[in-house]
Amino acid sequence: MINIRNYLDSALLLFIPLLSFIICGCDSSIKEDTSRIIDELEESLKSDLLDVWYPISLDTVYGGFLCDFTYDWQPKGRQYKMLVTQSRHLWTTSQAAIFYQDDRYRKLAEHGYRFLKNKMWDTEYGGFYMLRNQQGNAIQEKNRDYKSAYGNAFAIYALAAYFTLTGDSSALYLAQETFFWLEKHSHDSQFKGYFDRMKLDGSLQNPEDSNQGKAKLSVTTWKDQNSSIHLLEAFTALYQIWPHNLVREHLHELLVLIRDKITTEKGYLTLFLERDWTPVSFRDSSKAVREANYFLDHVSFGHDVETAYLMLEVSHALRIESVSNTLKIAKKMVDHALANGWDKENGGFYYQGYYFRESDSISIINDKKIWWVQAEGLNALLLMFKLFPEEKIYFSIFKQQWNYIKKFMIDHEYGGWYAEGLDKSPGHKKAPKAHAWKVNYHNFRALVNCLNMLKSG
Repeated sequence: MINIRNYLDSALLLFIPLLSFIICGCDSSIKEDTSRIIDELEESLKSDLLDVWYPISLDTVYGGFLCDFTYDWQPKGRQYKMLVTQSRHLWTTSQAAIFYQDDRYRKLAEHGYRFLKNKMWDTEYGGFYMLRNQQGNAIQEKNRDYKSAYGNAFAIYALAAYFTLTGDSSALYLAQETFFWLEKHSHDSQFKGYFDRMKLDGSLQNPEDSNQGKAKLSVTTWKDQNSSIHLLEAFTALYQIWPHNLVREHLHELLVLIRDKITTEKGYLTLFLERDWTPVSFRDSSKAVREANYFLDHVSFGHDVETAYLMLEVSHALRIESVSNTLKIAKKMVDHALANGWDKENGGFYYQGYYFRESDSISIINDKKIWWVQAEGLNALLLMFKLFPEEKIYFSIFKQQWNYIKKFMIDHEYGGWYAEGLDKSPGHKKAPKAHAWKVNYHNFRALVNCLNMLKSG
């Protein structure tokens, strides 16, 4: 996780012409708001996230972490162990141990690391399995055994955090092995970037190997933004503990691809691209075809604001001095999301938009307010204010976003965050609080980053 204080210090040196005014400080009203929000964030980080998730999510029988919980935090469901879920728990507990200097979280991280290493690593072919059952064994269902660059990226991300916490050389070795496995099986030496879906032996999946419905088209030679940005995130963390030349080379490669190929001129990400980075779009198709493929072709406001942060993080990690273009694109992405995906009435970011062929303006095709989108929006808004303090609108909307989260996202009765904001999805008050894809990594990182930025003055 980026050290926001160090990032801002470095940013001053890198962007003196642009950011020399940052040392002027905030006006009194902003200082008063900052003090109050720090107190609220600190309380929420503990009571609404960490104290709710831990230790209840520990699987004390089979290892790792449970993932399926009801609205009132009762464990209920299959409790499959997905690589992304297990890795995110390992990352969060490692970072919590570092942030609080608390051995309780260190023990949780050690518990998660053992399961990841002993049950989810493929000792025959290498790489991490994407999905195991609760016991850590293969799931006896068709097409359940596969590997994913996206999933293995989160394993690297978690292992880097765990190594930072413990200095355990076995965690660093496993992160290195995962990186080289991806280089061998996932990296495209011709057109660059990475393929996402692989069979157990590392060969690319075929459409008939997938059980992902609409995603079948994307599992052969297509690239995608989601695995790309999280490989960027993972390699950034890996480079900070292991500054290998190949990690640096492919980290920079990903940054350029995401910034200059995947991000559109308007400032949003293309979701899927062909092997040579030609965008996949159904904009010119019939209404029926277009609507059937919204999954593959839409504007994802949450990924856009998250990517803005991740691109600046890698620029800092690589100590790239000529980052003005990255900063410009990152700002454009946040501004596009604010202009087109922000609910001006209640606050919060919508989930999906679309540019139809007959219109140059965007239409909202999914107005739900998903929990991780709100968390990433909170982090990105405050980061933009820190980098552009003369544009106080960022701080104003950051406050609105925090107020939205407090009012519509946080369950003040049972703890945790709802999966969707109650203003748009009131039925989610009693929807499951956790499942394989809903864990606490996005909101933990957002709150910690915001605390670090606010305390940096």
